[in-house]
Amino acid sequence: MRGLVGRLVFIVAVLSWADVRAEDQIRFVTLEFAPFIYGENEQVAGPGRDVIEAACDRAAIACSYDIYPWRRAQALMKSGDADGMMVIGRNPEREEWLQFSPPMFRTEYGFFVQQDNAMEFDDVAQIAGFRVGVFAPSNTATQLEGIRTEMISLGLDPIVIEGHPDDAAGMRKLAAGRLDAVYSNRDRAWDIVQKEQLDGKVRYAGQHQELFYFAGIHKSYRRQEVIDRFFDAWRALFASGEAQAMIEKYGLEPAVLD
Repeated sequence: MRGLVGRLVFIVAVLSWADVRAEDQIRFVTLEFAPFIYGENEQVAGPGRDVIEAACDRAAIACSYDIYPWRRAQALMKSGDADGMMVIGRNPEREEWLQFSPPMFRTEYGFFVQQDNAMEFDDVAQIAGFRVGVFAPSNTATQLEGIRTEMISLGLDPIVIEGHPDDAAGMRKLAAGRLDAVYSNRDRAWDIVQKEQLDGKVRYAGQHQELFYFAGIHKSYRRQEVIDRFFDAWRALFASGEAQAMIEKYGLEPAVLD
């Protein structure tokens, strides 16, 4: 009898430990967003994955990573089938349901134009009446809608926004002369220009807005202690310089933490 009780205690202890460890997991979803994060050899890769995985390892959290189309990734988050999103912009709507990490990347939004357009962007009046392509729905598209609203308030001929389901479609249309400009993340767009062999056909006209990318974890996540541990590990990686080295290896700019 004593042996049976001992075995039962051991089984209960193992099951209790398994339950605790099951809670120390975060499922991250993202979209294909090179050069920040992308699929490679059937795995999620890139500096975004490297930094987040290092934070998970430091915090002893089992993290998993999946790439989906953007609408699907957001649907999984909002339904509770995923816990976190990687490499995303921060805006008031997302702050209602996401807890954000400290920033990971520093980059910028700006305008790309055809190569023979000599515009150096510094004022929205320069793009009055332009047909502008953008990846939508996205934080980029939200920002571009804000530019259009500003133009209307200033009495300018507002831009016409043409949304596309991916970043590359707009850049191809711009190169073919079917758009006047594309509003995009600078580093993302340059990656597309190289892959689509559009060098010499489009150029960067200048920055509109500085931008930072983050990870976000759903506010309904079951254990705040796990989130806090993850964010503490994140800060430690940046404090030690490890995160910056991972990001700079890809030719990108790490965020500077306060």
